[in-house]
Amino acid sequence: MATDSAVVVGAGIGGLLAARALSETYARVTLVDRDPLPEQATSRRGVPQGRQLHVLLDRGRQVLEELLPGVSDELTALGAPLVDLQGQVRWYNDGYRMRPAASPLRAIGVSRPLLEQVVRNRIGALPGVTVLPGHEVAGLTATPDRRRVTGVRVHRRADGPSAAVAHPADLVVDAGGRGTRSPVWLPALGYPPAPEEQVTVGLTYVTRLYERQPQHLDGLLGVFTNAVPGRPRGGIVAVQEHDRFAVALNGMFGEEPPTDDAGLIAYAESLPAPEIGALMRQARPLGEPARMRFPASVRRRYERLRRFPAGYLVFGDALCSFNPLYGQGITAAALQASELARLLRAAPDGLARRFFRRAARVIDVPWAIAVGTDLRFAEVPGPRSVRVRLTNAYVHRLHAAATADPALGAAFLRVLNLVDPPGRLLVPAVAVRVLTGSGVAARRPDGPAEVSTHG
Repeated sequence: MATDSAVVVGAGIGGLLAARALSETYARVTLVDRDPLPEQATSRRGVPQGRQLHVLLDRGRQVLEELLPGVSDELTALGAPLVDLQGQVRWYNDGYRMRPAASPLRAIGVSRPLLEQVVRNRIGALPGVTVLPGHEVAGLTATPDRRRVTGVRVHRRADGPSAAVAHPADLVVDAGGRGTRSPVWLPALGYPPAPEEQVTVGLTYVTRLYERQPQHLDGLLGVFTNAVPGRPRGGIVAVQEHDRFAVALNGMFGEEPPTDDAGLIAYAESLPAPEIGALMRQARPLGEPARMRFPASVRRRYERLRRFPAGYLVFGDALCSFNPLYGQGITAAALQASELARLLRAAPDGLARRFFRRAARVIDVPWAIAVGTDLRFAEVPGPRSVRVRLTNAYVHRLHAAATADPALGAAFLRVLNLVDPPGRLLVPAVAVRVLTGSGVAARRPDGPAEVSTHG
């Protein structure tokens, strides 16, 4: 594919991974970002979620390693621990404590700023890639018939839109995240906006960092407990670089974690996982809590549009913004980058149509997992199909059985981490264990904690 240049709008993780895919084919790739990009691993204004706890699912770690070989070792060398997700994390799913066991599922305990910095350094070092910080895209340029996007209009933020100049490109990729401007730019060229699906979750989450000591959590590297109908509160503890724990407390539909010390601890102690409150009482806090609100998951169905300009793509969170409780966004972006790289190696014709179809298949599974789980809550608007209701009831029974059967815990975590498709939970070997094991004595959501000798 003989091409010259590409522009990526947004230099967050999604934009960086898009640039990685483009760099195989385009001689010049320019990333444009509104923020001055820090040299150190610090949060920035354009990524407000950067101060919140982030999780890189096992499948995302695998694909990131394929796109950037050696990145896992680089992160661990910078102090980000490698975590056995079943053996070193304590899971309370629907109030049931999963029985731990060693597993091959791995996550990297890394903050969003460090992950972004490492990925940005790797992408910025690729031949032909340029990062343009402190600049903003004011709009698109197109051919007179508006059938093809020919570039963008860019201005320095300090100069304002009146100083925008044309930056030509053979391909423009909108990786602008939740603040995507494609719903404005495309109608300005005469194209209809993409159909949207929204799932209102009314989520508020608060993250605070704590100093990690060897005795904390009895040596474990994480804790998880989810919100359930009637008790829409949850919490996560995840290890990070520099001997830190990130503690994220969340609430839905008006349940909001406070940000004062006593209120945060009281909120944590209302959760089914006693380890979270105990950690917050024992560990020294580092900095102030950071609060963020996420009103709704949004999916834009560009694959359903009959008309779309050539030379333009929408990517990452600009395509689909997932409920952050499931940690799917970075993994979905990495999978999209992998698909984009494959398509660019083939014929260039109809790139947008082919990419949006591939991206839709990438998004389908995590979207179904997140939305299906959110629909357990009566407050979430939307139809509940028989399939959704039966699946949620079945997964609840799986969690009960997983208190005694680590194989079921492993099966669930493989699906949650997008390693296996959800259908693997329904194969006969798993279903029999669920249906026969869910009647055993287990820790109930409103009952006492199960005593275990397995960690």
